[in-house]
Amino acid sequence: MHTLKKLYCRCFQISFRAALPLMPYREPKLIDGFSGVPKVLRKHSITRLLLVTDPGVYSLGLTTPLEQILKKAGITCIVYKDTVANPTSANVEDAKNLYLKKHCQALLAFGGGSSMDCAKGVGARLARPNKSLAKMEGILHVMHKLPLLIAVPTTAGTGSETTLAAVITDADTHHKYAINDFSLIPHYAVLEPEVTVGLPAQLTATTGMDALTHAIEAYIGRSTTKQTRKAAIEAIHLIFQYLPVAYKNGKNRTARKEMLRASYLAGTAFTKSYVGYVHAVAHSLGGQYGIPHGLANSVLLPIVLEAYGSAAHKKLAHLARITKLSSSPDDTTAANAFIAHIRKMNASMNIPTTLSGIRNEDIPKLARYADKEANPLYPVPILWDDKQLALMYHLVQEKKEKENNSHAETGHRDYTGISA
Repeated sequence: MHTLKKLYCRCFQISFRAALPLMPYREPKLIDGFSGVPKVLRKHSITRLLLVTDPGVYSLGLTTPLEQILKKAGITCIVYKDTVANPTSANVEDAKNLYLKKHCQALLAFGGGSSMDCAKGVGARLARPNKSLAKMEGILHVMHKLPLLIAVPTTAGTGSETTLAAVITDADTHHKYAINDFSLIPHYAVLEPEVTVGLPAQLTATTGMDALTHAIEAYIGRSTTKQTRKAAIEAIHLIFQYLPVAYKNGKNRTARKEMLRASYLAGTAFTKSYVGYVHAVAHSLGGQYGIPHGLANSVLLPIVLEAYGSAAHKKLAHLARITKLSSSPDDTTAANAFIAHIRKMNASMNIPTTLSGIRNEDIPKLARYADKEANPLYPVPILWDDKQLALMYHLVQEKKEKENNSHAETGHRDYTGISA
């Protein structure tokens, strides 16, 4: 990255960190189970709400118990169930139109990060009806109060029930971008382990690794606070202990409960301390190819951490020591042990080491998207530009896709120039 751009990025991040205590961050209030939702709605004089979910969650009947509780309480629940894996601007517009047509007064996001991002997008469009989603990309471009928003996570990974971000894919260009605004933080969250019991093992794995990515990127970044470091460390401990259990036995309610807590904690950490290049690259892959976000993060995490090199070794080494993965006094040795453990976790849960469908001709554009998303906002250990970020795509390509590319030879990771 050019020296002047590096200087700009770091000055931006330092200013943002200095302003943290003055910013209106808040954590969602927790509702104790589905039975507590009507009481909250009555408190806010809500009699009609839009429940935003996806076809998979809806077909499994996961929303039915809550719908029945709301009906018994005399609250009308309109369901929008067409959210796709990487929610599009078209999803948001369809759900917003349904909200207005049915005269709803509040939003309830029920599902994984996609449903929550869609609901946040709906809230943003309701708050700013004359402003397109594309115009809200970036930081603090909503700046209006949203309707009451309740989040019910059905995966233990996204942490979207705590965050100020919504990630939307443009329906026409397939560009995936983030909207970041304090008004997008849900007002309430319901952590209900029962809705995660039926999650397939592979989805449990990739969403769990998504939560781990949140915690690690928040911790190793340069804008941490005592609170975010504590939350990130606790989340990492919980994930290392309980994700393998939840993967092997999805009906283990203790593991499901603790993974929901880990996801929530990781969410509170990265809401303030932000993420890093793992997320920037993963978002572009999701927008271009529809690759599930958790899967992309899972595959990218150890590769990006390794590529950070010595810039991340001290903090990764600390994580290795407090999780008892290494007792070595040498930071490089300890950091490598931590990264090796992540690779071991991925392998034990049948998470691949590459992602299919990445085309060489798309990589320059994807790298530019990642550069635009991450810089100057993400306080990463080391700064990369689009050319350095492009290497990350080549490193996760399937072999057949990179046969004609000189960057990656079989069995060898070449990070030449990445630390420049």
